[in-house]
Amino acid sequence: MNSAKPPVVGITARTVPVTLQGTDMVVSLSLQSHVDFLAAAGCVPVVLPVRPGVEQLLGQVQGLLVPGGPDLDPALYGQERHPLTRVASTDLDRAELALIGAALTDGLPLLAICRGMQLLNVRCGGTLHQHLPEVTGDDGHRPQGAGFEFGRHVLDLEPASRIARVFGEDTPKTACHHHQAVDRVGEGLTATARTSDGVVEVVEAAGHPFAVGVQWEAGQTEDDRLHRALADAARRR
Repeated sequence: MNSAKPPVVGITARTVPVTLQGTDMVVSLSLQSHVDFLAAAGCVPVVLPVRPGVEQLLGQVQGLLVPGGPDLDPALYGQERHPLTRVASTDLDRAELALIGAALTDGLPLLAICRGMQLLNVRCGGTLHQHLPEVTGDDGHRPQGAGFEFGRHVLDLEPASRIARVFGEDTPKTACHHHQAVDRVGEGLTATARTSDGVVEVVEAAGHPFAVGVQWEAGQTEDDRLHRALADAARRR
């Protein structure tokens, strides 16, 4: 009998206003697919409220998922704020940067999605394009429509990279919804996948057991391979 305990994976929460039973309130929550995918992969997912000092909890988990969310404060990477940059909370930025820094230092398996990838890049000293259409000339990475629409892009993967091993011969068409992206890649990171217009869609930390950032909305499609890869790394932890 295998008596090993399942790995615990922390998911950083997003704080949003909601109306429940006619009452307005603010809640901390996670995308349900992140919870479901990690649970199906044999993990115990836990939602981590993002408060100062939350990085002290990392000793209790074997993996960390940092999901999408609002734009980062560009002051964190030495830029003035673009008119279309929407910053929710500098406290949130600093707390998640501390979490990612601790995960990098401790070798904790890390999957950073969308905003999470941008945080990873900035934590390593990189910068961001604050409004991608000014770089690419179109809104293909965040289509403008009546609802929440995805841009679809086929990735060009670096051979022998971790992301190439995750997807093998079946490279997905990404589901993108971002108006910002990596500009200068941070120290110790390698860009291992781009779209045909040159936008960085994956970064990986060199010398780390598993620290992968993806720019697309992983978790918003049925493809759970990244979550399973995080779960495998957490088990090895």
